[in-house]
Amino acid sequence: MSDIPAFPQPINPSEQGRGMTLHDYFAAKAMQAMLARTPWDESGVSYAQLTGNAYQMADAMMLSREL
Repeated sequence: MSDIPAFPQPINPSEQGRGMTLHDYFAAKAMQAMLARTPWDESGVSYAQLTGNAYQMADAMMLSREL
């Protein structure tokens, strides 16, 4: 599920490209939205909680793609 590249750049036609995974890309976008919406430094949310929440959102986005 998490090894799909977000920005594939094939080296040759028979190989899938390397790069950031789609799962990580979704997590980064989710975290960006969370940080933009909430004054996180005043919310008492730790970095671990924030990244955990971002990856939970990314997991849900990856599952939605399979439907």
